[in-house]
Amino acid sequence: MTRYQHLACLLSDRIEQGLYRGGERLPSVRTLSIEHGVSISTVQQAYHLLEEKQLIVPQPRSGYFVATRKATPPVPALTRPVQRPVEITQWESVLELLSSRNSGNVLQLGSGMPDLTQPTLKPLWKIQSRMAQKQDLGQLNYDSLLGVEALREQVARLTIDSGCQLTAEDIVITTGCHEALSVSIRAVCEPGDIIAVESPTFHGTMQTLRGLGIRAIEIPTDSVTGISLEALELAFEQWPIKAVVVVPNCNNPLGFIMPEARKRALLALAQRFDAAIIEDDVYGELAWEYPRPITIKSLDMDGRVLLCSSFSKTLAPGLRVGWVAPGRYRDRVLHMKYIGTGSTATQPQYAVAEFIRLGHYGPHLRRMRQVYQRNYETFNCWVRHYFPCGICVSRPQGSFLMWIELPEAFDAVRLNTELRALNIQVAVGSLFSASGKYRNCLRLNYGLPINEQTEQAIARLGAAVEKAMQACHIETEQASSLTD
Repeated sequence: MTRYQHLACLLSDRIEQGLYRGGERLPSVRTLSIEHGVSISTVQQAYHLLEEKQLIVPQPRSGYFVATRKATPPVPALTRPVQRPVEITQWESVLELLSSRNSGNVLQLGSGMPDLTQPTLKPLWKIQSRMAQKQDLGQLNYDSLLGVEALREQVARLTIDSGCQLTAEDIVITTGCHEALSVSIRAVCEPGDIIAVESPTFHGTMQTLRGLGIRAIEIPTDSVTGISLEALELAFEQWPIKAVVVVPNCNNPLGFIMPEARKRALLALAQRFDAAIIEDDVYGELAWEYPRPITIKSLDMDGRVLLCSSFSKTLAPGLRVGWVAPGRYRDRVLHMKYIGTGSTATQPQYAVAEFIRLGHYGPHLRRMRQVYQRNYETFNCWVRHYFPCGICVSRPQGSFLMWIELPEAFDAVRLNTELRALNIQVAVGSLFSASGKYRNCLRLNYGLPINEQTEQAIARLGAAVEKAMQACHIETEQASSLTD
């Protein structure tokens, strides 16, 4: 962290703690320079960073003042899903979300797309171009079912940062993380089995379970500490649960990082009931903390954890390069991959392996973490400013997704229909539930460009939310009066 970033962080903390209140004049540039023993340009850079985050506003010839903001909304409370195995629904809503991806005139505020505009991706384009010019027939041919060895070696090295000690032989390359999850689920379950999932959780996992005829039991999940181990233990005692699917690092959609002690406790619980853990770590490398959080797989001594990830969120989803470290289920995973897609596309694997080998991946990750963290601060300010009171907002610890909880009577599905006229779409909360819960919630992507168009879209969304909340209030009052 540079000096100006450290100073900006210090001033930001003072603002959040109320030491500098809304509308209050901040110390002058010269005063802070003397107080902290830094140059005037360092203070100016710190103030500029805080101005970008909309924490302060400049006043000509008067200095800098704390921006007047609404109070920080509380985080969502522990979720309370129906705790019994259910058949999964919501496919039509998921299909609608996917179908609108390529609609150029619709701003996807709730998509799971990373930022593809950063200059640190340029070496990847050059690598792909060079490979095409070589016309190496090996890149157009089938490769091993395991995947390109050069890539598996690089992936194994990358997992060291998450605490793992894997080799290339421990890795199976897949067509994105989605296939990694799919082959993992099929490797440990049969149709009619039961899997425990966080609630809310990734809609792709839900629809995979639906397609395989597997029932899901949703476990209450805290937006700070993750899946409730107490509720999961009760579920294990009551139902023959074959596996638990979790996203413990930079959770989608809540954004939390599960504390290490709870990761250990989750693994112990799975060992006690002899269940597999399918760990989705697709966002783990985008954690803002350093070093990045460990995976549950790094604690696994008996091979029961299937670690799934990909380069879809850190590089680009169009590459369709993912991987799984399946542990004791390796042979079964390979069979499921063979009967599903067979070999993964070869050329993208070589391109990603070369991108990592040449040292481009680390700088790219560092830049994306900084971009997403800065974007989150801006989006958080916009949500506080443009959304009405009475909402709860998650506080992500990485990635580019945030979860907003509205009053219980609110219908985000109906809101999304009304937003079509504004060429805006959000991801409604019911997509992330097996039983269609969380209609009063929505997911936002703060990886979008920070510009006037995005701010205007958030402003329109906030106005639509406020209007819908007022309508909800009126409908509730009318229903109450009829009952009386």
